Amino acid sequence: MVDTELLKILRCPYCVSGETRNTEKEDPGQLRLVGEDQWLVCQDCARKYPIVTDIPKMLIEEGDKWQKTPEKELPVPPPDGS
Repeated sequence: MVDTELLKILRCPYCVSGETRNTEKEDPGQLRLVGEDQWLVCQDCARKYPIVTDIPKMLIEEGDKWQKTPEKELPVPPPDGS
């Protein structure tokens, strides 16, 4: 499980980095836990990041893969991260 203190500071890498930075909000890319605490979902761009063995896979490419998947259809992330 992701520590609540860590969740307070984690942000979507897509929404806070370089050319893709969301400049419309003061604090872009806030994340929330979904799927029995197995996924982090960006509240701005809807990218979804799996949590594998208690470690969020916070890569933009990973978030891109799941962006259009409805939250209720997200699978259980495999323990090997594949």
